[in-house]
Amino acid sequence: MNPSKIIAINLKRLRTERNLSLGQLSQLSDVSKVMLAQLEKGETNPTINTLWKIANGLKVPYTLLLEQIEPTAAIVRSKDTLKQLDEDGHYRLFCYYSNTPSRNFEQFLVELDAGHSHYSVGHSERVQEYILVLEGKMKVVVDEDSYILSPKDAIQFDASLPHAYFSIGDTTLKVVLTIYYAL
Repeated sequence: MNPSKIIAINLKRLRTERNLSLGQLSQLSDVSKVMLAQLEKGETNPTINTLWKIANGLKVPYTLLLEQIEPTAAIVRSKDTLKQLDEDGHYRLFCYYSNTPSRNFEQFLVELDAGHSHYSVGHSERVQEYILVLEGKMKVVVDEDSYILSPKDAIQFDASLPHAYFSIGDTTLKVVLTIYYAL
């Protein structure tokens, strides 16, 4: 996407989030109302100084006006996911969404062969795990507490604690694992 389009989208969003008219933003930023209207329509490229004035008027970081907009929809194909394996290959992790500056979670599809387990020493503080069982039967041990989950069951827990997953059914366990990083 070209820079003037990115600025146009961000400027309009930031201005409307603050319930400011073009005239009000013009007064706060010392940028003409006509120039602001042109920028919001993507009709012109602003100078660096103009962007600084607008950012100061909105009381936001300069880079927020230049931040690339994520598409309204993004498809992740299973063939494009990053596959990770444990040492023996019985635990498979497919990353669908990684942690980014605008996304404070990661989401994975996990496969664990029947009769096998996976152990974690725990993550950093303020990390939560959310698990939704799709197929198979699962035992989750968090610290010293055990939980049995069947398809369509879910669990959430403090992932800073040691935890383990066990595939206790007759089939491969498949779960959606979301790791949430609290800010």
